[in-house]
Amino acid sequence: MTHDVQGAPAVPVTPAPRYAGTRVQRVEDGRLLTGRGSFVDDISRPGMLHACFVRSPFARARINGIDASAALELPGVRAVFTAADLNPDVHEAWHAVAGKDVPDTPRPPLAEGEAKFVGDPVALIVAESRYVAEDALELVDVDYEPLPAVTDFTRAQSSDVLVHDAYPDNVAGGMGGAPPDEELFADAPCVAKEHIYQQIYAPVPIETRGLVVEWTAATGELTMWASTQTPHELRAFCARLLGIAAQRVRVIMRDTGGGFGQKVVPMREDMCIMLAARKVPAALKWIEDRRENLMSAGQARHVDGTGRMAFDGEGNILAADIDFVQDIGAYPTPYPVLTTAAIGMFFPGPYRVPKASFNYKTVFSNTSGLAAYRGPWQYETLAREVLLDIAARKMDIDPVELRRRNLLRRDEMPYVNPNGMPYDHVAPIDTFEQAVKILDHEGFRKEQAEALAQGRYLGLGFSAYIEPTGAATGHLATEGATIRMEPTGKINVYVNGGSSGNSIETTVVQLTADALGADIDDVATIQGDTAITPYGAGTQGSRSAPMTAGAVNEAGAILREKIVALAAHHLKVAESEVDLAFSVASVRGDPSKSVSFGELAYVAHYSPQQLPPGLSANLEATARFNSTNPIHWSNATHACTCEVDVATGKVTLLRYIVSEDVGPMINPSVVEGQIAGGTVQGIGGALMEDMVYDDDGNPLATTFVDYLLPTATEVPPIEFGHVEIPGPGPGGYKGAGEGGAIGSTPAVINAINDALAPLGATVTRLPASPASIAALLEEGKR
Repeated sequence: MTHDVQGAPAVPVTPAPRYAGTRVQRVEDGRLLTGRGSFVDDISRPGMLHACFVRSPFARARINGIDASAALELPGVRAVFTAADLNPDVHEAWHAVAGKDVPDTPRPPLAEGEAKFVGDPVALIVAESRYVAEDALELVDVDYEPLPAVTDFTRAQSSDVLVHDAYPDNVAGGMGGAPPDEELFADAPCVAKEHIYQQIYAPVPIETRGLVVEWTAATGELTMWASTQTPHELRAFCARLLGIAAQRVRVIMRDTGGGFGQKVVPMREDMCIMLAARKVPAALKWIEDRRENLMSAGQARHVDGTGRMAFDGEGNILAADIDFVQDIGAYPTPYPVLTTAAIGMFFPGPYRVPKASFNYKTVFSNTSGLAAYRGPWQYETLAREVLLDIAARKMDIDPVELRRRNLLRRDEMPYVNPNGMPYDHVAPIDTFEQAVKILDHEGFRKEQAEALAQGRYLGLGFSAYIEPTGAATGHLATEGATIRMEPTGKINVYVNGGSSGNSIETTVVQLTADALGADIDDVATIQGDTAITPYGAGTQGSRSAPMTAGAVNEAGAILREKIVALAAHHLKVAESEVDLAFSVASVRGDPSKSVSFGELAYVAHYSPQQLPPGLSANLEATARFNSTNPIHWSNATHACTCEVDVATGKVTLLRYIVSEDVGPMINPSVVEGQIAGGTVQGIGGALMEDMVYDDDGNPLATTFVDYLLPTATEVPPIEFGHVEIPGPGPGGYKGAGEGGAIGSTPAVINAINDALAPLGATVTRLPASPASIAALLEEGKR
């Protein structure tokens, strides 16, 4: 900014900056990095009480009775609630993910009559402190009658044990696409067929689930502080659950220490706290501990299936087929039959596939219920990409060349995959070729051959995928924004929020500054409070960038017109002659004629009588963006190199490359942070994370001693490449939240299999732990 001789800011002679597309520092980092974030556990209310759950120690047991008398005598215990106390108060318990009319599976707040997994909440203790509530757990006498359980979902359909009596054979549902062309598979020159099993692994956010719920009986109002990705839908769900008007429910979401899908849908414990809050005299807090999170906050992945791909003599894909079963546990989050369908629908991936078929079933087991986790359909990429590498070895073609022959090109768009998914605004071959170039494929193959001659086993794995983001279905198809210029000329943008590490606080400020021609330092954002922000569906389905950008674009255009009209009147020129930049309105071609946003705001708020008739003093705009594009497709290619110690089975990752296309990037640092975080989670799922159960249904990984997570020791620096093909919405932005977690697991597994290829070993059962690799190699020697 330049200044005139009096020291007043002069009009900038440079064009307005474009903040979107630059590495603006994150707005939230100042408070988070200095320990000044505000999380649910930081909330304290007068006389606040604390909740703790009595959980079943059995995978399946009849509950013959609950005696809480001893617990109630413990000083500091205020109440013990059972299913009979809470469950009858449920009015409606549907979620907007699919709406009220779609058939759903059972989901009682507390276990009714029968506990169905280890960790099933059976009773709720309310006490003056969590310490006292924990002590009271030991005093609640639950008369359990242990029953046979089914914990291996691959055997659930043939088991005599039913998890829910209403579901014969433990099948919640399923779906089939077109039947496979068996004649084509029989006649194809090459068919790759493999059985692939993916274990349970979970989101494990650094902040566990938590709520503080305060009921004010005098006014019939409820306020909830929540660790959530969807504050407005949590509010709507609570209102439905309790049977009260939505305007009497307020949800406040401050900082959220990760969600990754686990905090999209209110779970059974959340329901219990909402229901119990009306029965106690003060605010009620529940903060989940890590053991509870690993035991009962929901499983993810856990799929067992067989995939097939047929090829012609040149390596072109002729057909793809997948038949699989997914474990949904005892109490899955809403509509598991629908969400699992994505695995089958997306299985053709970013490839030119003439024919595709799929068939699947979702089955119950006496384990924790299926919950959302970054790219819930990830198994389709895992199965397809592993199959492609197996096929390449079978045909003696390098996996790079096989993918190159089959990946879709930009000139083929729009392209409808054989399951009816309409691709557009993507070029998967572009991200692939960029990743190959960054890697130096030929150089690596030379290095690999030299290492093998020395008895070292190096491997290279690729994974390509296409990802639906910003899916415009149901309540996900719209997003709101309010932008307000305050009397000082500073600007606040109000959006639904749901920021849980995805930096929507920063990106929405960038977008708003660009929309209004404001200096970015003059823009702030308010999010996560349902009392003052417009309704939105929150952070889920990689929707934040395209949908929030659309909402800011709509509201920003309206407010910009108002600012221009006000400035034109003040400067006595036509509106077409007004430029906005750096929070100043100036006359195009004559920068000496200007007025600051602060001056305009002062007139509008304090001297509206100076305005001509018909010119509104309102410097605020609210708008809703309704997406007309059903899906914004992102895509990426992951490339991984590794070394496998064939004596111990240990895998060491050497390089990791991601080339992605999420359209123009609002903030490259944010995009790379999202990709890196998801990639690390996928690496964990490939190598070590495993939420295993024993034959009796006891979870064997309920602490970080047993549930292993990747650290900086296991993950190499991630190298990024960017391809920017604009999407169909405002700004061309696409989602970036889930992709890293989708592409990384198969890339790592393919790298391991490439390293082990000279030994004739192939990993098809995850995770690829040192013990499992060593056992696989030992088995190959027999």
